[in-house]
Amino acid sequence: MMATINWNGVFPAVTTKFTANDRIDFYAFKKNLNAQLSAGVDGIILGGTLGESSVLTNREKAELVRFTVEKVAGKVPVILNIAEGATSEAILQAKNAEELGASGLMLLPPMRYKSDHRETVEYFKAVANSTRLPIMIYNNPVDYKIEVTLDMFAELVECENIQAVKESTRDVSNVTRMINRFGDRFKILCGVDTLAMEELLMGAHGWVAGLVCAFPEETVAIFRLIKAGQIDEALEIYRWFLPLLELDIHPKLVQYIKLAEVATGIGTEYVRAPRLMLEGEERERILGIINQGLATRPVLPEYMSL
Repeated sequence: MMATINWNGVFPAVTTKFTANDRIDFYAFKKNLNAQLSAGVDGIILGGTLGESSVLTNREKAELVRFTVEKVAGKVPVILNIAEGATSEAILQAKNAEELGASGLMLLPPMRYKSDHRETVEYFKAVANSTRLPIMIYNNPVDYKIEVTLDMFAELVECENIQAVKESTRDVSNVTRMINRFGDRFKILCGVDTLAMEELLMGAHGWVAGLVCAFPEETVAIFRLIKAGQIDEALEIYRWFLPLLELDIHPKLVQYIKLAEVATGIGTEYVRAPRLMLEGEERERILGIINQGLATRPVLPEYMSL
């Protein structure tokens, strides 16, 4: 029987916390995880861009999935990102995720090789057909150079477990194109923090968020207020949030968002090489943005019951 996920809501792409000696910091990770759950998020995504997937070993990914599944204890789905160069390795990662108790997968096109239309579709189908887990396609041509086009999605309709898309094309009108062509067949989750309110208003079902790692309550509040039709209240928070959300669309988003997590008391600054921690003018500039946000942080309306 095909599994399913409720793809509506806020899905943090959580960072992977490290210690000073470059081990996974499960204590700090658990603290952040608890903050996400307390704020009312609707799922947890592991091993994405923010999770520093490219520098994690398969063993570390397995440890993260196992730990998160245990701590979340069924409250929300746990989703593992798959970003591999070989189809066979992607299939293996899907199999491992299923065995470890993950609820679903987020799936990028092939890494490193720029596959064409036919190759991209076959890659997605091969992984989808190898697992019963629900899948969200990650469509990010800006960073990963392959666009998953509407014609590709038309061929992926036959895979029942391909249920959603992380929409990161940075073209807001793509939400409407998807809905016009496919109706409700694919759930659409905004994957770019700076476009979240716009895409949610255009009918996106969810938000794969980045700054939620440091500001979980504000992120969930915006989502729930929008869906409850309280647009003015959501807009006030969103306008305050935008300078912080812009940290999500820089190549150093990992370092920037981890610095924000430290500022809000739910993270560590350590990153894994080749990334390096921020220093000098750059660090001061990003801290200035974060501290300005903290100094003007809004009082949130009651949103948990919306």
